Amino acid sequence: MYTGSLAMQTDFYQITMAAAYHAHGMAGQATFSLFAHALPPQRGFMVAAGLEEALDYLESFAFAPEDIDYLAGLGRFDPGFLRVLADTRFSGQVRALPEGSICFAEEPILEVTAPIMEAQLVETFLINVINLHSTLASKAARCLLAAQGRSLVDFSLRRTQGIEAGMAAARSSALVGFQGTSNLAAARLHGINPVGTMAHSFVEAFGDELASFRAFARTFPDHTVILVDTYDSVAGLHQAVKVAGELMAQGHRLVGVRLDSGDLVGLSRQARTILDQAGLEQARVVVSGSLDETRIAEMLQKGAQVDLFAVGTKMGSSADAPFLDLAYKLVSYDNRPTLKLSTGKESWAGAKQVWRRLEQGGRLDHDLLGLSQEDQGGQPLLEPVMRGGRRLGPAAGWRQAQQRFREHLAQLPPAILRLTEHAPARVEISPALQKLQESIRRATLQRQSAERL
Repeated sequence: MYTGSLAMQTDFYQITMAAAYHAHGMAGQATFSLFAHALPPQRGFMVAAGLEEALDYLESFAFAPEDIDYLAGLGRFDPGFLRVLADTRFSGQVRALPEGSICFAEEPILEVTAPIMEAQLVETFLINVINLHSTLASKAARCLLAAQGRSLVDFSLRRTQGIEAGMAAARSSALVGFQGTSNLAAARLHGINPVGTMAHSFVEAFGDELASFRAFARTFPDHTVILVDTYDSVAGLHQAVKVAGELMAQGHRLVGVRLDSGDLVGLSRQARTILDQAGLEQARVVVSGSLDETRIAEMLQKGAQVDLFAVGTKMGSSADAPFLDLAYKLVSYDNRPTLKLSTGKESWAGAKQVWRRLEQGGRLDHDLLGLSQEDQGGQPLLEPVMRGGRRLGPAAGWRQAQQRFREHLAQLPPAILRLTEHAPARVEISPALQKLQESIRRATLQRQSAERL
């Protein structure tokens, strides 16, 4: 496992570019914009997440002595540059969408302004962390929509692409409204409700299903959720009813039963009937097993009787769209607006702002993307969060981000929220930004043409 400084968690070419900037005396202020060129076709919106971890990284950015020794050993870098690198700390400013904000393609999630070497060196980590958290938060948000008000918990840790991804999945899902996580470390770190029942191995280890249920109930009389499908689900449900009666005789209540395989729609309905007939109306039917927003929506459409969805692999890996097309592009250097003109990947020049414009009823009409210095109507979304390499306020937790997400979600028209065949959100470009873009494009093409002569 890598144990070096986070500053070394970068692509090698970031270091080589920094060395070249240093060699040629380029130390001007640069602004980079981090945004998605396009959203996955299944996504009508994106949930911005990962900002707090990004700011933690920027505040602690530094190369360790052993990092400098390693770079020196490569024999490629001037000793003077390595001495500068050893003393480099992030000293810039950041404007960003607060976590939990809903955004769309081409809208900056954050913008970094700093001496160009600093701003370049932090690119890889920022893309990585914003991509991971925003991808997972966006997937979890779709599961939330599919559940139609029913509870969800995160069961993804054992199937995420690494432990850090599991931590991100727990926090990002809590951010959009999941009510707990099976990830004990994340629950402790972030104050999320830890949840869990039993595994099939627990039942198998006893060799007697009823004995295993009773043992678990005696150990956790106020937190008993019984996994009933190790052998025969219907038989397991009746065994769970027996244990519920024993709990009631001792002044406790069965919390619920969990189904993890088979015909989950039919079994959930049977479970509800069996529990209700036994006077266990308060006991919850919990379902797990390869769930995502598509499966949840299909189950409910077919009449599944589920109180809580435990969502794992497909949410924790965002299986249908495991990444966002994020880019981190230079939009200004030394007070000169810049852009990229590559076909299909042209970037908007200059530092920017996004204004959200709502209809009279509070629904989103459109977003306006413009230059940061413009004075436009609507709610400006990007906020200053760092100056001089330090946060401008205390770290915001996931609960605050959850409130913002709920507010933004309530603003979206139903057509954008559809899980399939959603309508695209309207993002307009301000006349000032369009004018600047055309001016920079024309000047850049003229300069390239002159250089070819």
